[in-house]
Amino acid sequence: MHIDTEKNNATQQRPLQNLPDLLAAIGHTPMIRVDFDVPATVLAKLEYLSPGGSLKDRSALYMIEHAERTGQLQPGGTVIEASSGNQGIAAAMIGAVKGYRVIVTASEKASKEKINTIKAYGAEVILCPPMPGFTDPGSYHSVAMEIHRNTPNSIMLNQYFNHTNSLAHYYSLGPEVWKQTDGLITHYIAAAGSCGHSNGAGRYLKEKNPNIKVLPVDSINSWRARNGDPKPYKLEGIGVDFEAPLYDPNVTNEFLNVTDEDSIAMLKTMARKHGLLIGPSSGAVAYAAYEYAKNLTPSDVVVMIFGDSGRAYLSKDFYND
Repeated sequence: MHIDTEKNNATQQRPLQNLPDLLAAIGHTPMIRVDFDVPATVLAKLEYLSPGGSLKDRSALYMIEHAERTGQLQPGGTVIEASSGNQGIAAAMIGAVKGYRVIVTASEKASKEKINTIKAYGAEVILCPPMPGFTDPGSYHSVAMEIHRNTPNSIMLNQYFNHTNSLAHYYSLGPEVWKQTDGLITHYIAAAGSCGHSNGAGRYLKEKNPNIKVLPVDSINSWRARNGDPKPYKLEGIGVDFEAPLYDPNVTNEFLNVTDEDSIAMLKTMARKHGLLIGPSSGAVAYAAYEYAKNLTPSDVVVMIFGDSGRAYLSKDFYND
């Protein structure tokens, strides 16, 4: 039997043209049901299944492409960011695809896995000691700003002060959550740091249904929780440690404050009982959602945002007895 190899190959190749490239695959993460044995339906959106491994893929891509569209970032330029890890990883991954030099400043409390991942993408990492004040000289944010000032043809993503951070989640995360819940969501619970995704996605959801409650989760020892007098805490990727300009009180209904101990203990529960190996900020979200949902009703639908995976923190020994 004669087989037309050329025709057969063309038939096989055509469908592959519809597959997305790496950047187009960012987001589009699954949502699953989690059995918390509470009256409400509790769902988790697994943001760690985005290509760069975290929720921050969305904001980094949107901010970089916004800088390209507005002419702030030119070919051959440098992308600079201050990050506890995930935003830096996302920027490094996207920079590798787009051909930009990437410099990331990070706190020394960031996990080894995160730092090594940033380096694996070819980005430069500068570690800075933890500082009590976010804008103190020597803090990883201040160091990033100084590098930006001294680097021609560079941008600083500046996730904590850049309002396009919130827009990323308004245009991507919020619509996904709404669609995946068929508009039945009643409570949105996510970790608070820059407040970008809680306010961006939260604003979209409230425009769809003003009765949806947006509940950011914060460390009980953060600057915000302690009225400007923070204490050290172990959690990464969470904590409102300054007067966050992306925070919108018209979007947030209530902050849910959590301790290191409860959040880290929840990591073991989520992995061993639910098969979900999540990062510390997601452990905080899971604990807060579980406690909050105990007082809800069967008609309530809670969505938890799990921002990254526990694989980025295994060296910290959070998951062992």
